[in-house]
Amino acid sequence: MTDYKTDFSIGKQTAFVTGGGSGIGRQLACVLAAAGAKVVITGRRENALQSTVEHIQSAGGTAAAVVSDLSDFSELENNCRRFCEPYGSPDILVNAAGVNLRQPTDEITERYWDMTLDINLKAPFFIARNLIPAMKEKGYGKIINIASLQSERAFANSLPYGASKGGIMQMTRAMAEAWSQFGINCNAIAPGFFPTELTEAVFTDKQKVASLAAQTAMGRNGRLSDLNGPFLFLASDASNFVTGQTLYVDGGFSAK
Repeated sequence: MTDYKTDFSIGKQTAFVTGGGSGIGRQLACVLAAAGAKVVITGRRENALQSTVEHIQSAGGTAAAVVSDLSDFSELENNCRRFCEPYGSPDILVNAAGVNLRQPTDEITERYWDMTLDINLKAPFFIARNLIPAMKEKGYGKIINIASLQSERAFANSLPYGASKGGIMQMTRAMAEAWSQFGINCNAIAPGFFPTELTEAVFTDKQKVASLAAQTAMGRNGRLSDLNGPFLFLASDASNFVTGQTLYVDGGFSAK
């Protein structure tokens, strides 16, 4: 009966999560720690990172924080070395850091365009490429990027963000093509509407929240806990033959 067993465990693997101080990044870091992983989180806000670490530790998990600015590419190689210092090179990389300035199209500046693409798209690739050699040596790795509903459709006042998330979907496929032959799975999760700091401007508008919920097949917006199972599937050996895919966790928003 061994062919019917499925392994959703994480064991004592090491995981690295960008944007782990808040929102989806924090949620996924906590899921990994609850599943037994040693988790390193990074971001710019030390207090937010420390809050996540303390939350994980209070629940019996193992976590450490490394403060870094992912848009400073002159420090990228050094930061990747720092990320590995607490527990060694990661088996699991989660690229969750992101920004969305929600500027009207006519007000987008070159500076903010570059910042959005640098953090949302450029950083995930170069962080992954710096960590790939160790994964190749192990013959194992899980890379999980965060895509979006805007990977395939447009929303108002989000042109740079949509461009970056469209890029994430294609980059995930390209990562899989390049690295899956070495035992490294590369996939993405595309969340629907979840209440986070990034979507605070949306969720403060009750009428908008109700409208978005009505557009989902399930009739509600997401709860962060809705991400736990799909994410654990992609992070565990249960998804060993899944690569280059984007999994929509959106309550059926993209199906309507």
